[in-house]
Amino acid sequence: MGLMDFIKSQLLEIIEWTDDSRDTLSYRFPDDDKEIKRGAQLIVRESQMVQFVYLGQFGDQFGPGKHSLVTDNIPILSTLRGWKYGFESPFKADVYYVTTRLFTGNKWGTSNPVMVRDQDFGIVRLRAFGTYDFKIVDAPKFLKEVAGTDVHFRLDEFADVMRSRLVSVFSEALAESRVPALDIATRYSELGEALLPLINPVIKAKYGLEMGSFVIENVSVPPEVEQAIDKRSSMAAVGNLNDYVKFQMAQGLEKGGSGVGGLGAEMAVGISIAKEMMSQGLAAQSTPAAAPPAPTAGAAGASALPEMLTPADAAKALGVSESDVLASLDAGDLKGKRIGTQWRITRAQLNAFLQ
Repeated sequence: MGLMDFIKSQLLEIIEWTDDSRDTLSYRFPDDDKEIKRGAQLIVRESQMVQFVYLGQFGDQFGPGKHSLVTDNIPILSTLRGWKYGFESPFKADVYYVTTRLFTGNKWGTSNPVMVRDQDFGIVRLRAFGTYDFKIVDAPKFLKEVAGTDVHFRLDEFADVMRSRLVSVFSEALAESRVPALDIATRYSELGEALLPLINPVIKAKYGLEMGSFVIENVSVPPEVEQAIDKRSSMAAVGNLNDYVKFQMAQGLEKGGSGVGGLGAEMAVGISIAKEMMSQGLAAQSTPAAAPPAPTAGAAGASALPEMLTPADAAKALGVSESDVLASLDAGDLKGKRIGTQWRITRAQLNAFLQ
């Protein structure tokens, strides 16, 4: 072998890489300690991007196509190398191939419950899982923050890291969106689409990634939230609380007044008593003050009701649970005013509900 042949064998003339896998995120081209010659051919295929790195600094990028490595094509490397008169001598640099296609069907999930502040239930613990699609859109950011100097960085090396980072971003985005817990458990597809614009800017800025889709397949909520959802569904099915009570009374008659139906009958009795007390109280107030009759027990009970009631006050007056009153307020059957996370009901609104 002659001297020229030996020198030529120490230079890279063609740089190309064919990905025969489906899970490679980035690949550092093996130079075998060879230098890149002037005019070397760089071949980049579809769904690939090439990033040059020289002494830890990011150089030029190349998209799909066949590129000749001459001075005009590598201005950043020329600056980093300090070439005053252009690219003349061979040089060494790391060449990273980055896959830019969409990686689909990746799974994510919360290994531990996520703490979310909810306007109705306070602090709520949620578990969720689903799938997501992503691709690399910022090669320097991805190489710096994720892949590092790994020679062959694969998806399985990144899956656990991405899952934990995604859960963190998901929790922050969920808190920022302020979606009620009742809606989280019933509107998966809409929630996933709503969170996508919140998640993408974060993962793009931090990791150089972009999500094509973010799918929530399931959300597990605490038992109290599940009960509220069931009550809301029941209220929507029967229309309003009065019809709901009648339904429960009918169930109670079939079961001999026991169980859930018996509870419905007790609620009906409580509502009837409260209605009678309210009626008597209003009648007592309409009587001239000059000659008031002796107050009856019902009137005294009605006059004891404050002008402004809390859900607990209304529940006591109606003889039902506070959760039933809250369900009626959420459904819009009982009118009230929400102040922050609290409800307030006027005596007139309660009386209108009983009419």
